[in-house]
Amino acid sequence: MYILVTYDIATTDPKGAKRLRRVAKYCQDYGQRVQNSVFECKIDAAKLAQLKANLLRCIDEAKDSLRIYYLGSEKRFKVEHYGTKQSFNLEEVVII
Repeated sequence: MYILVTYDIATTDPKGAKRLRRVAKYCQDYGQRVQNSVFECKIDAAKLAQLKANLLRCIDEAKDSLRIYYLGSEKRFKVEHYGTKQSFNLEEVVII
């Protein structure tokens, strides 16, 4: 399935900055960054459960916001992009 993970982490204190780095790191492990706090992920149900558990352990629900959008399981969901930071195709092989 395809998901979109978005977050807003309060960084008014050093703990917030640490939470922000940890959330971004977990998201990078499962998908690609398409904007500063937005990640596209192609993920199965087990990995989604693991990602959600990790993210929920990181955030402070009284200060932070986490949203997960479920885009379905179609091979080609429609994404329109304008401007910089073009993303790569999640269906193709990526060499890092």
